[in-house]
Amino acid sequence: MSSEFLTLDDVDVSNKIILLRGDLNVPMQDGLVSDLTRLQRLVKTIDELKSKHAKIVVLSHFGRPKGKIEPTLSLAQIVPALAKVLNAPVAFCAESTGEKAKAAIAAMKSGDVLVLENTRFHKGEEENDPALIKAFAALGDVFVNDAFSVTHRAHASTEGLAHILPSCCGRDMQNELEALARALETPVRPVVAIVGGSKVSTKLSLLNNLTAKVDVLVLGGGMANTFLAAQGLAVGKSLYEPDMLDTARKIMAESKSKGCTILLPSDVVVAGAFAANAHAQIVDATAIPADQMALDVGPKTVVAIEAALAKAKTVVWNGPLGAFEIPPFEKATIAVANRVAQLTSSGKVLSVAGGGDTVAAVNMAKVGDTLSYVSTAGGAFLEWLEGCALPGVEILRKKENAQCVAFAL
Repeated sequence: MSSEFLTLDDVDVSNKIILLRGDLNVPMQDGLVSDLTRLQRLVKTIDELKSKHAKIVVLSHFGRPKGKIEPTLSLAQIVPALAKVLNAPVAFCAESTGEKAKAAIAAMKSGDVLVLENTRFHKGEEENDPALIKAFAALGDVFVNDAFSVTHRAHASTEGLAHILPSCCGRDMQNELEALARALETPVRPVVAIVGGSKVSTKLSLLNNLTAKVDVLVLGGGMANTFLAAQGLAVGKSLYEPDMLDTARKIMAESKSKGCTILLPSDVVVAGAFAANAHAQIVDATAIPADQMALDVGPKTVVAIEAALAKAKTVVWNGPLGAFEIPPFEKATIAVANRVAQLTSSGKVLSVAGGGDTVAAVNMAKVGDTLSYVSTAGGAFLEWLEGCALPGVEILRKKENAQCVAFAL
């Protein structure tokens, strides 16, 4: 990783004005930030920049204002939470370009942190508009991207700036890229991937990529029902995709030819309705009642998953095994999360988990701090699993970045 991408070790940031792309797009409840994780991920980079007497100017989007000023989506409401996690004052400017922003930056002292207004208030942000890129670039000396979660977007503040300013990854993005590379690009085998979610159709590219890269692919959630149905099993009222049965059969056939074992549920937890504390029972996957729906994998399946994990050296996880939001359908996901955490803490596996529901699931199991790396990225993590090139990452590869900066200068 260190030889492939530019990091803070490669760029002189001392006494410079740093445009730091963070991800302040955090969940809110009753006017307060309800999850500080993404803000906490910025602390290491900001503290390092402070130690080098830099001025730290934070750029971020918040919500989907679609190029219009939406007061309810102002980053001003995030500043108190960022100040809390940094344990230091954080200033705010109600503009993200122009004279007001320049004046606010000029008033900063070394080590100060300033948050500029929502980048998506500019129509040109999502269009990667050259004029907006130049307006952003006029504010600073160096661009540091510490928001892996938005690197799948070629936006002005995520990819465009790296074409103009000396650029690098922040420490959290560096950690993420290193973890992802170790998990799938240069993994220690055997590799076990756990994939859940409701639909095969939304993760088709992911499944095709993983079957070529992993040794065991564990399937759970609603998509497992589609694979069971593809084998000719009756799935009752379970969520599944009738139009994806041929696709599921093709994936199973191709995985076999690639040496990847697909592990499907051998038993499931069923109920007549998707409701909290609904009457549930465990049945064999070959005997799902016509008036019931599968909402979690059963204990025999958990044992089979744990057996696969016991042989693994690398584990990649995206998506819960069942409808974990509602009891009693969280049991399998929590049991497997605990087992992955145990294997990680004992040094037997490298574990990387990501995707919104996955983060919520490992946090429910209270093992988020135990796994090797938990990605807060949603779309970017999924696209990486699919084998896609991420614009905000590709521009920071050493060779390409050096060419871009030289051209811009």
